[in-house]
Amino acid sequence: MRLSTSTIHFMQLPIEQACEEIARLGFEAVDIWSAHEGCPHLDDVLNRLGPDCLKGLLAKHKLKLFAFSVYSGGYKRYAELLAKVGGGVAVQGSSGAVKPEELTSKMKQFIESLKPLMELAEQNKSYLAVENHGNALLDTLDSFKAFVDINKSKHLGIALAPYHLQVINASVPEAIRICDRQLLFFYAWQRAEGNEQLPGVGPTDMAPWIEALAKVRYRGYVNPFMHGHVDVETMAVNLGKSRDYLKDCYTRLSDSAET
Repeated sequence: MRLSTSTIHFMQLPIEQACEEIARLGFEAVDIWSAHEGCPHLDDVLNRLGPDCLKGLLAKHKLKLFAFSVYSGGYKRYAELLAKVGGGVAVQGSSGAVKPEELTSKMKQFIESLKPLMELAEQNKSYLAVENHGNALLDTLDSFKAFVDINKSKHLGIALAPYHLQVINASVPEAIRICDRQLLFFYAWQRAEGNEQLPGVGPTDMAPWIEALAKVRYRGYVNPFMHGHVDVETMAVNLGKSRDYLKDCYTRLSDSAET
């Protein structure tokens, strides 16, 4: 199991200090956010650092680039930058909610609408991951099934956010099973308030999630995540708890498999 986390957790810091903090906490990779909720990091990389300086920054802290989260700005804006840094995953949302009887047709239309971005991702050594969200096209387990059945591109997949599944009482392990090889990004994120959204801080037992990821041979990083902004020290302490908790889940799973 490999761990990353998102720069938006340290949005009050410049990108250089955010990466330094993430590396200090022992994360192997980073998810750099565009301007959602005012996060400055990805646009600062685009407009000031450029790809070479970003590669140097990541190398300095021995971090891998996992993803660009492009909820604001869109993938096209950052596609060339992502390619020049070596490629990765670009995470975006889907579209508005639909009636159950319209799910298949609307999903076909949505995936068809992504073809230009899929082609762009292929040209730029990258992958487009669509996140599930409440009251969105990609939301229920049935919508996951429709997505994976219709999608035929190796450069398109799903960014799974368990928080939103817990809102509708849907099974996270079942969602992971449905996504299978089309799972490109995984938020270790639970439905709770404040810091308790993070693994090992809130009440959710995430061991079944980690086991499900192992069963589908998930290739990406497990990304502890929360919404909301606290001071750097508080965030660092709680992300440290998340890191230790997720590693412990994986260790227990591995020990159980050996016995």
